[in-house]
Amino acid sequence: MKLAVSGKGGVGKTTFSALLIRALNAAGKHVLAIDADPDANLAAAIGIPSADKIIPISEMKDLAYERTEARPGTIGGFFKLNPKVDDLPDALSAKFENIKLMRLGGIKKGGAGCICPESALLRALITHIVLARDEVVVMDMEAGIEHLGRGTARSVDKLIVVVEPGSRSIDTARHIEHLAGEIGLTAIALVGNKIRGPKDEEFLKKHLTGFEFLGFIPYDNALIEADVNGLSPFDVESIARTIIEGIITRL
Repeated sequence: MKLAVSGKGGVGKTTFSALLIRALNAAGKHVLAIDADPDANLAAAIGIPSADKIIPISEMKDLAYERTEARPGTIGGFFKLNPKVDDLPDALSAKFENIKLMRLGGIKKGGAGCICPESALLRALITHIVLARDEVVVMDMEAGIEHLGRGTARSVDKLIVVVEPGSRSIDTARHIEHLAGEIGLTAIALVGNKIRGPKDEEFLKKHLTGFEFLGFIPYDNALIEADVNGLSPFDVESIARTIIEGIITRL
């Protein structure tokens, strides 16, 4: 099962991804977790020790040079568009129980020279992960789907968009749906987060008609305190865990 998770910044996308990954792990699944949001820290949310020391792939300049045969930051020249990447998930991932995690990182723009070698490496890596790996894959994306290409998008089993009650979150969900449609990714579902009661559920259903809702996660101070205290949301008592298990069953 290959899953991508997206949504507006601040909706709880990484919290949801971490809960999903840990619940799959607890169910005995082998999970490859991909942190594709440069502003998030999925490793810490999962509870991986020394999460801040995990180096993003995009910052491994020597690796990019070795695999693409072009030095990142230089201008001009030829480089490989299909570099070898099949060994990277096992060699470069941080491990926690049945979970392997990789941080993709961001590509610096503007004045950074040629960004093509890093982009080629990340695109090839995502293609390999989606098309060739046999684990459950969960990708925590930024508020978009830029890491997915047309070929890989069609092999994603579900794009899960996390939404909260609010107009900006709804606008982002519609924008993501549009971007996904342009590359042929039509298997989209929503998860409502920070739900304070039935009115919030009805608000989202009313303004996001035509979408499949996998579930609704209530606003929970325990999840907020977990983040404040540097704990995984899976390691605190919360009804969210039970809801996530139901979402996995539906998936």
